[in-house]
Order: sequence, then C-alpha cells, then structure tokens
Amino acid sequence: MEIWDLYTADRRLTGKTMVRGEEIPEGLYHLGVHAWVRNREGKYIISQRAPWRSACPLMWETVAGSVVSGEDSLTGVLREVKEEIGLDFTREQGKLVHFYGADNPDSRTLVDVYLFEYDGDIDLSRATTSEVAQSGWMTYDEIVALRDEGKLVWTLDYFFEGKVIG
Repeated sequence: MEIWDLYTADRRLTGKTMVRGEEIPEGLYHLGVHAWVRNREGKYIISQRAPWRSACPLMWETVAGSVVSGEDSLTGVLREVKEEIGLDFTREQGKLVHFYGADNPDSRTLVDVYLFEYDGDIDLSRATTSEVAQSGWMTYDEIVALRDEGKLVWTLDYFFEGKVIG
C-alpha cells in the first residue's frame, strides 16, 4: 500500500494523507516526479511501460512516479529512477528544471521535473521493479516521432516546449 501526502495548490503540505488509488479530494493534490536522463550526445533515456501497467501500457515515457509520504520530490525522483531503470544518482546530480500541476484541470497532481546527466549504460536488470518493458537512448527527433505516432504518454508535452532541454 502506497501512502501519499496531500498538498495545497501552492505546494504546502496539509498534514493529510491518502492511499494510492483513492480519489484525491477536491482542492488538494499529490506530488509526482519526472526524471529526464541525458547524455553528452544530447540523447535521453526513454522507457516503454510494461504491458501489465493499468495506465498507458506499452507507451513510452521518461521515468515518472509518485512521491510517497515523508519524501520530498528529490528523494522521490531518486527512488523512482532506481526502481524503474536501475540507476543510482546522488541528490547533487538532480537539477529541478520545471514544475507544473495546479493549473491542469485534468489532474490533481503537482509534478516536479528533474534532469540528470549520465553517460553510462542502461541495465534494467538493476531496476527494482518490473514497471519498464525496455529502455533506450533516444534523440529529441526520435522522441518527437514517438509523440507524433501516438506512442508517447501525454504528460510529457512540456518537453516539446523546451522545459527540459532549454
């Protein structure tokens, strides 16, 4: 069972929690994270969601997840990166590059977006969950192609507005 802290629209902790899967109360939000991992060539790690995932199975995305109760967003994103693609980063390696959420009427999630620089291999055998079917390094144009083919999750639209690559 995953417990989430609840926040106000201006990102203040309320002291209230909820269980993942419950409806988020009106006027409150939970905190999510995205992690973009980029190498020196300007390629990004993009992952395909496992076929058993209830939301967007087999679609492509960056590392994404929910912050659990007691975590800050940086702690949450470090955990999600380890869980999904098996990489261990330090707090100092994470750079907050964008955030959004309260202005999105379709979601009660506040999202912090981080960028990590990494030039190593991807080895999903080090991941601690089976949420990802496969991962690979992709160029911006390859990610655009995934979007244009309807194979990229819709929550990454900010990427194409220069929020990550500057």
